[in-house]
Amino acid sequence: MTDMIVAADLWSTSLLPEGILERWRIADGAIVRAGQVVAEVRIGESLHELMAPTDGYLSFAARPNDLVEPGSIIGSLAPVP
Repeated sequence: MTDMIVAADLWSTSLLPEGILERWRIADGAIVRAGQVVAEVRIGESLHELMAPTDGYLSFAARPNDLVEPGSIIGSLAPVP
């Protein structure tokens, strides 16, 4: 199992300690490929696309409009047999 983590380097300043999970681009339980954009996170005025680090079945751990912080786990990827 591989976690989908909101990378700390998306924050350009510590003045905004939180972001918002804007939306998932892929359905819960869908198979995704490494490098595929799966979610969008808003931090301040910037919208960032999050990509799958590996192939796998996507499972949500966060919902749209949930607050996220650097290092937050928003989902996981289970291996594809």
